[in-house]
Amino acid sequence: MTKQNRQLSHEQNEELLDILKNRFEKNMNRHDGIEWNSVQSKLEANDDKLWTLYEMERTEGEPDVLGYDNENNEYIFMDCAAESPKGRRSICYDRKALDSRKKNKPENCAIDMATEMGIELLTEEQYRELQNLGNFDLKTSSWVQTPDNIRKLGGAIFCDSRYDTVFTYHNGADSYYAARGFRGSLRV
Repeated sequence: MTKQNRQLSHEQNEELLDILKNRFEKNMNRHDGIEWNSVQSKLEANDDKLWTLYEMERTEGEPDVLGYDNENNEYIFMDCAAESPKGRRSICYDRKALDSRKKNKPENCAIDMATEMGIELLTEEQYRELQNLGNFDLKTSSWVQTPDNIRKLGGAIFCDSRYDTVFTYHNGADSYYAARGFRGSLRV
């Protein structure tokens, strides 16, 4: 998608800000001490970040503010949908894995989708932090950033939550399942 296609209309901006504000207010436990007006001011000054949040929302990630980085003056958004975002499932891990499949290829891969959207896949640590704020991926799983040494051997890692425990697993990076997608983060 070209840069010019990454502009939201005034109506899309307003609708997105309303959605984000409502989610923010309904989930105050996720962002203690953060004021919505400050978040909104940052968002309104960053059209490219609004477009990225729109994409997160469009793919059913339900992004919300989960923190603030004082050092870099950035709000941290993450996908907070109860299950791995529906619009990002049935994908393998990265382009190399996608290209290696000879048949039954998925339509896309997590790394390419995240890059196109302007987000980062969650790390395993971020995924575990997210689980402290609620119950996520009780029926689905999410690819997370995979260490190079695992990826070089053809694998990739993903996480889910079962039995009140966060599990980290491995799979071939070229695998894909209807119940596996990915969660992302964005700094604004």
